[in-house]
Amino acid sequence: MVSLAVAGGTGVVGRLVVDAARRRGHEVTVLARSTGVDLTSGAGVDEAMAGVERVVDVTNLTTLRARRAVAFFDGVTQRLLGAAERAGVEHVVALSVVGCDRVDLGYYLGKRAQESALAAGPVPWTLLRATQFYEFANLAIDHGPPGLVVAQRMRCQPIAAAEVAEALVDAVEGPPAGRLPDLAGPREHQLDQLVRQIVVARGLRRAVVSMPLPGSLGRQVREGGLLPTADAGDPVLGTEPFEDWLARVYPQT
Repeated sequence: MVSLAVAGGTGVVGRLVVDAARRRGHEVTVLARSTGVDLTSGAGVDEAMAGVERVVDVTNLTTLRARRAVAFFDGVTQRLLGAAERAGVEHVVALSVVGCDRVDLGYYLGKRAQESALAAGPVPWTLLRATQFYEFANLAIDHGPPGLVVAQRMRCQPIAAAEVAEALVDAVEGPPAGRLPDLAGPREHQLDQLVRQIVVARGLRRAVVSMPLPGSLGRQVREGGLLPTADAGDPVLGTEPFEDWLARVYPQT
């Protein structure tokens, strides 16, 4: 058993990391605003990190704006690593995204900044890049205009967030390893088709409009920019197909 802090432990994957770590017998501290810790300002971070041995960083921000993403991920990572060094933390594991070095989305520029800060930081580290989660497709549904869903037509190889959470706990239980092989779902999909299936499974009466990404972004995605590579070793593939995840999360009554 280790004393483990999960930064962003109330998010989609963060909650799953917390649950997985506790099931394995680890003592878990959640670093989030709801627990009195603000990683964007540093408030409460040192106090919460007292006695922590290892950290999993799954902090996140929903934005497509490059300046905001870079400022958030760089600042949060710097503050988290500084507190980790002061607390004597022996290992930090961070979650990044497959393709962040090949696709120039504003959010991905933020993840690049996070990776750079992690690698240059004072604490031994491990980096796991994962593809988008199946759950990601819900963003287009829940944040679209009433009665309409605008879904990006793009190649992807998504994975269940629960499998990513288990991989992160595996990583933090081991020694610092630098960048791990990419983690991806079992097979390639088109995102807009996944969105259509989720709309049906949720019983929503909404029209789904498929939109390709424009310009250089569209080219980068068409060329496989969001798919796993062998840059850090052969990719690791999850085992739960999208159809099984869909039936598990949205069982038909």
